[in-house]
Amino acid sequence: MSFFKTTMLLGLMTGLLMVIGGLLGGSRGVVIFFVIAAVMNFFSYWFSDKIVLRAYGAQELDAASAPELYSIVNELAHSAAIPMPRLYLIDSDTPNAFATGRNTHHAAVAVTRGIMRICTREELKGVIGHELSHVTNHDILTSSIAATMAGAVMMIGTMVRWGAIFGLGGRDNEEGGLPGLLVAGILAPIAATLIQLAISRTREYQADASGAALTHNPLYLASALRKLEAANERLPMDASPATAHLFIVNPLSAKGMSRLFSTHPPIEERIHRLEQMSSGQIGQG
Repeated sequence: MSFFKTTMLLGLMTGLLMVIGGLLGGSRGVVIFFVIAAVMNFFSYWFSDKIVLRAYGAQELDAASAPELYSIVNELAHSAAIPMPRLYLIDSDTPNAFATGRNTHHAAVAVTRGIMRICTREELKGVIGHELSHVTNHDILTSSIAATMAGAVMMIGTMVRWGAIFGLGGRDNEEGGLPGLLVAGILAPIAATLIQLAISRTREYQADASGAALTHNPLYLASALRKLEAANERLPMDASPATAHLFIVNPLSAKGMSRLFSTHPPIEERIHRLEQMSSGQIGQG
């Protein structure tokens, strides 16, 4: 299923870029953007994790630099029967975390300085259990590729809009022309949003349940989620909308109408489900 979703995402991205290329330059634009898409697909598959980690200035940690966190990750990775993932620190006071990589043998977990400061050992176990469940559930590749692609599409959209503003589209009767620039400039950010929405909210519920089973205590994660939601509301993270879906809680403001387009399910519902698991009302994992 993970391979199918990844293939579909790569195909969708290729198709969208070819449409944008056609609007900009007709048949010639389709060919050019097909080549761009092929290069993007290659780099997204092999290097999406490195791109995301570098975007947040993540620094690798080891047992010496973060002994408690390292021991938690090592313990849970052993319980999950997966190799110890690489561990990274993001220098941000906003508490959050994400997992990335293309498979269980090339996985990484990144945490912010803020989450290490405000969470207890048990709460950190809940968070790490959730992130390792993304690894074992095989959805980190799709999420990492989506982040890379959404960022690229948003960048293309920005370039196209500036091109339209400065009249780089040429005459209206040429292939593409100014109308093509305007349409493509509007289409690109919409395409990035669609890529974001393709990352189903259900994966967060699944990772919550699997993480609860891994740590044997759903309330560890429930307690952490309460702290993370409150802290992110007070101090939103300087995060890119293209990568927001990677984090355990939405690092961006998700109020009003924007909640309808959030890649994360409501925190209160996630906590409610975890509490039901703890009381035995619903099964774990």
